Amino acid sequence: MKMPKYSNINSALPNLNSVLKDAIQSETLHIREVDKVCTKFLKAAEIHPKLHRAEFVVYSPYIRKSDHPFEHFVFLDHQGQSLCHISGSEMELYGLLEPCTSLKQTEKLKGTSH
Repeated sequence: MKMPKYSNINSALPNLNSVLKDAIQSETLHIREVDKVCTKFLKAAEIHPKLHRAEFVVYSPYIRKSDHPFEHFVFLDHQGQSLCHISGSEMELYGLLEPCTSLKQTEKLKGTSH
């Protein structure tokens, strides 16, 4: 098995379900923090009130732009609990993401990951 990407994912996000955790650890899906003060986020939170509690978003970095409307984003709270799913037809993540500072990359992967 490939080395997990994040060494502290279990303690940082204790409520993250195992399917998402495995997909993030294998880099099938990515996780980023949301910029909760950007205009795009604030407008989306008006439509989806659960987003006010969102700290993270899980998404696929491999979706082609033409398939973006069919993608679904999973928004998580500070402990990894899923709050809501929003489709790519409702919003774009561009300009909404920040690096995930609460997750620590496994030492051997530092410098080899993008």
